[in-house]
Amino acid sequence: MDTFKTILTGLGNIGRTLLELLVADSERFALRYGFQLRIIGVADSTGVAFDPDGLDLPAIIDCKRRRLGVRVLPTFRSDLDPINLARTVDYDLLLEATPTNLRDGQPALDIVRAALQRGKAAVLASKGPLVLAFAELAALSDWADDLSPYSVRPPLRFSGAVGGALPTINVGLRDLAGARIERAELVVNSTTQVILEQMAIGADFSTALAEAQRQGIVEPDPSLDVDGWDAAGKLVIFANAVLRQPTTLTDVNIRGIREVTAEELAAAWSAGGRISLVACADRQTDGRYVLSVTPTRLAADHPLARLSRGEMGLVIYSDTAGRSTLSSLEDGPLGTCQAMLRDVIDIRHRLRCAKG
Repeated sequence: MDTFKTILTGLGNIGRTLLELLVADSERFALRYGFQLRIIGVADSTGVAFDPDGLDLPAIIDCKRRRLGVRVLPTFRSDLDPINLARTVDYDLLLEATPTNLRDGQPALDIVRAALQRGKAAVLASKGPLVLAFAELAALSDWADDLSPYSVRPPLRFSGAVGGALPTINVGLRDLAGARIERAELVVNSTTQVILEQMAIGADFSTALAEAQRQGIVEPDPSLDVDGWDAAGKLVIFANAVLRQPTTLTDVNIRGIREVTAEELAAAWSAGGRISLVACADRQTDGRYVLSVTPTRLAADHPLARLSRGEMGLVIYSDTAGRSTLSSLEDGPLGTCQAMLRDVIDIRHRLRCAKG
């Protein structure tokens, strides 16, 4: 039985839910996969709690449910901040789930940098570091060795950063290996799905946004969702990781959903289709992909028009695999937490392979 000494940065909806999953099914990893996670450090906006022997997870969960910070816990460490936690303590695995910051990526970017520079495995739910510094982080990790299980660099995984439980990265990278992707259409922002669905049945914008917030799927800054930045960030990650096209946000043509009218929604729905915020990568004759995020009217026969109730989905067209379609209906942040756990399991397999 292996034990991964683990630190978790970010205790919002995703981080707290992840701890709840670990407490509710504490033996899952041990019984099925032969390892366990020992959470020795957690960080939120108030600071860090740390205990090398393992933290009291139910106490942390209760603290966050009461909307308190970890500074009220007896294990609070005033001498540590989230970045120093990643830089100084003894651990094996970083789970990073701080709020998305597309301006400078902080504090997540420095947290991930510190972990990878120390040779620690990292699993990210946060998008900021990947959107703003993908090439740098890839060079510090096993991505520099094309994810070889024999890489001496630490594993970096982030499947939950691009559509929650929807295996967007895994399908594009692994299951379509050998195929040339001609076009990818991604509906990977559940907030805008909910908002547009609610508006289509008569709700105004503010009421529709409130419903998405009630479901716990909205970014702390809602403009990231409604103005298309969240979807664009996910497209940037997809382009870098799957299409292997160096990409930044400036390479994406972005238009959010604020200007979508009730009349446009009614016309799309009455014709059997819908309007969704679609992130698109379209291969050109020179091999480059044109990237865009825009509200798109989907005809009734389009695979993504079948999505409902906040579902996310993707359609990938390739030269040899034809059209591949996948969708996912998630319960709040659970899908992203599941994706983080599958990344941990993948890292475990690769580390075992590397050891022979």
